Amino acid sequence: MKKIAIIFGGNSYEHNISCISAKNIIENIDKTKYELSIIGITNNNEWYIFNDSVKLLENNTWTKGNIIKITNIIEYLKQFYKVFPIIHGNPEENGKLQGFFDIFNINYVGSNTQSSILGYDKELTKIICKENNIPQLPYIVIKENKTIKEINIDYPVIVKPAKCGSSIGINIAKNIIELNKYIKLAFKYDNKVIIEKYIKSRELECAILKDKRLIVSPIGEIKSINKFYDYEAKYEKESNLLIPAPIEEKLTKEIQQLSIKIFNILELKDLSRIDFLYDHNNNMLYFNEVNTMPGFTNISMYPLLIKELNINYTSLITKLIEE
Repeated sequence: MKKIAIIFGGNSYEHNISCISAKNIIENIDKTKYELSIIGITNNNEWYIFNDSVKLLENNTWTKGNIIKITNIIEYLKQFYKVFPIIHGNPEENGKLQGFFDIFNINYVGSNTQSSILGYDKELTKIICKENNIPQLPYIVIKENKTIKEINIDYPVIVKPAKCGSSIGINIAKNIIELNKYIKLAFKYDNKVIIEKYIKSRELECAILKDKRLIVSPIGEIKSINKFYDYEAKYEKESNLLIPAPIEEKLTKEIQQLSIKIFNILELKDLSRIDFLYDHNNNMLYFNEVNTMPGFTNISMYPLLIKELNINYTSLITKLIEE
């Protein structure tokens, strides 16, 4: 059997989400095909072999279970056919971990170093997409954590860290006082902040799976319980996921075509979720962001969208490993 390692955790605000994603993959991986090892990274970036009940991942108490510290990480990882780093957020989703794998010729699931960097940094993604005529909302980038007096975008605006996931540190500002307050908050999560025009819109998402060719999912819609799909709405309250989204076929095709284009221009690999905002009042579609390592929790949109293609959880994991 092929030896596979699932890697989870990391020094990230999304550590808990990574644990839950890992639990789902561990429970659904085809154990008749793969000999599985589980590796956890603590908040202090120490690597451990985890050999205990996956229930400990559910409430993030895995470090209290049966763990063995890995002293030579490189040599340990080289034994595997492929590693699956189901890690969300800084510093492991932003290209650093992928660069580590690339240097030591360790095969892994997901996009390479360059594409992970481009996909994780929302400003870089926007720059590339703008050059390729992908429709986006007006935005500016702030690189210094200091009070500003005015902006050239009409309120309300969305304020968000340029490099952060799970809608962490995101707020809507309706005036200059709120704007400066939320800029300071966003700088707690990153050294670069994006200010973007806020519109009342529908949040639509598309999943892509690379399996010899690009497989494009139906479109899903998020009906957020909050004003927008922030961390609380994702993981602490019950927002509704509509799959497939109740939209016209023409819009479905447009989103799918743009998703393929974005996947290709960013040179992504294996999997991605592409997010859009649809201004239904003015019939305008805007690219929002890309996720190079989507969540695999029970409520994560990516595996649910792929399931609509009659690819179950186990088959999805197998395709990602074998691609």
